[in-house]
Amino acid sequence: MAFPTDTVYGVGALAFDTVAVERLYWAKERPVERAIPVLLGDASGVSVVALDVPDMALRLAKRFWPGPLTLVMRKAPGVPKSVAAGATVGIRVPDHAVALKLLQAAGPMAVTSANVSGRPPARTADEVLQQLEAKVDLIVNGGMAPGGIASTVLDCTGDVPRVLRPGPVSLDEIESALS
Repeated sequence: MAFPTDTVYGVGALAFDTVAVERLYWAKERPVERAIPVLLGDASGVSVVALDVPDMALRLAKRFWPGPLTLVMRKAPGVPKSVAAGATVGIRVPDHAVALKLLQAAGPMAVTSANVSGRPPARTADEVLQQLEAKVDLIVNGGMAPGGIASTVLDCTGDVPRVLRPGPVSLDEIESALS
């Protein structure tokens, strides 16, 4: 299923449905060693997918969620390897009404940008259709995704946060929220 978020359109599957998550890799032509972030309908679901949530992550979530910041934390034992084969998982609460309603109804979803890996992320339902065609069962047309660039990804597993992918939330904003 593809749907709009506050950044770009995402393509997702229920996070605990291994077969559906594996299908995301196929649809995107994505290397299986690249983890897929988990999107939540609200921050209360963090403990379902993350283990020993650090205070730093809680403070950043309170400040930037819902919003375009993905926080990487230690993965909870029940999170399938198809979502994240390693010890960590990226987690985000998007700031988009359609995405939030969907996530609140469905629960945690493994969601990545709705595009073929290596191509620009889709910002409209038509762009999703052009790139993923019949590889997606459903496309929710929620208009243009307002952000246009993927979320900032921040590793919160160490003592100091580390930007893994720059995006809409700057390092200065992150440092300010933590000071």
